[in-house]
Amino acid sequence: MENKKSLISLSQAVETIKQAILQGQLEAVKDVNRVQLAVYFGIGRYLSRNTKRFDWGTGVMDKISQQLHKELPGLRGFSKSNLYEIRKFYEEWKMLDPNFPVATGKLQQKDSAVTTAKSYTTENQIDIHNAIVIPNISDFPIEDFFSVPFTHHSKLISLCKDTAARYYYIRRTAEEHLSVDALETIIKRNDYDNRDNIPNNFDKTLQNSNLARKAVMMFKDSYALNFINVEEIGERDIQDIDERVVEQQIVQNIKNFIMTFGNDFAFIGNQYHLEVYGVDHFPDLLFFNRELNALVVVELKTGDFKPGYLGQLMSYLQILDDKVRKQHENPSIGIVLCKSANKDYVEYVIQKYDSPMGVATYSTSADMPDNLRKALPDIDDLKKILSN
Repeated sequence: MENKKSLISLSQAVETIKQAILQGQLEAVKDVNRVQLAVYFGIGRYLSRNTKRFDWGTGVMDKISQQLHKELPGLRGFSKSNLYEIRKFYEEWKMLDPNFPVATGKLQQKDSAVTTAKSYTTENQIDIHNAIVIPNISDFPIEDFFSVPFTHHSKLISLCKDTAARYYYIRRTAEEHLSVDALETIIKRNDYDNRDNIPNNFDKTLQNSNLARKAVMMFKDSYALNFINVEEIGERDIQDIDERVVEQQIVQNIKNFIMTFGNDFAFIGNQYHLEVYGVDHFPDLLFFNRELNALVVVELKTGDFKPGYLGQLMSYLQILDDKVRKQHENPSIGIVLCKSANKDYVEYVIQKYDSPMGVATYSTSADMPDNLRKALPDIDDLKKILSN
């Protein structure tokens, strides 16, 4: 038979959690997901602390759930199993607790009520306004964290234990609006460890770690430029086709190139004229990326990667930063786009350069297997089909 202290604490628990739920329902009109996470985090903290404080056994969660449903008919999301998930949510993200060591440093204060830390919840209260604080961690995905639903967080916690990997999957979920099943798929597929990051020196050359992370995520290791059909250019051997030919094909298909290259790119020009001390330079392609707030210069090479390409690219970046870059913009970024590259070798040689650069490879329609290319319709035939 339960002692009096346990009975009192159980009764208090039901009433305290019920009040937090009701308050959260009122606040949710402002920001449904953010408030829901704050409510769950506050309740999770309450359950975690009182489980230890009163030595609650396995039956207590069931009793709390049953009583909550009696007092709040139609209540959803607070079954016994869900209460365990809510407690685990708090325990796995304890760094967001106002009294957790990481959170007691210099906080990034937010206007939102659920992210301030002016007061602290006690074991017998759940204040959803002060349930969560933002830790002083530079790469913590603040907005993405609050935009991901609780069911996704639960799935992520159950399948992924590494903090950095969790950040990655939270960003993917928020940016791609992934379903729970889709999130589970990319976790089990181990997308985090299998990322095709472009060989780069962004961490070393971009002082802002968040900008460096964005730059890494912006560029891929390899691009399929299948709209470049070198067979239409002439009868020359593929190896003899120079960079200018590839460049012109890209310029003629600039919309396709930008869609392949990534988001938020604006094309500035090709063979962009740079001049310093009377010496002219003409980088192949120049873009501006709104997300990175930076100029991006792309140098095209039709052969294998050579270290000298980085020296050439660094000259372009230095002139761009000195002569073209606006005061409010971030340092210019350079990309060598070549036919092939030894990734480990590139990683080794690129670290000695002081400007942010990366090396990616590309393929064209000529690189497709013969059986696949022959299976594709002729472009003129395809146009006729689409026009009918």
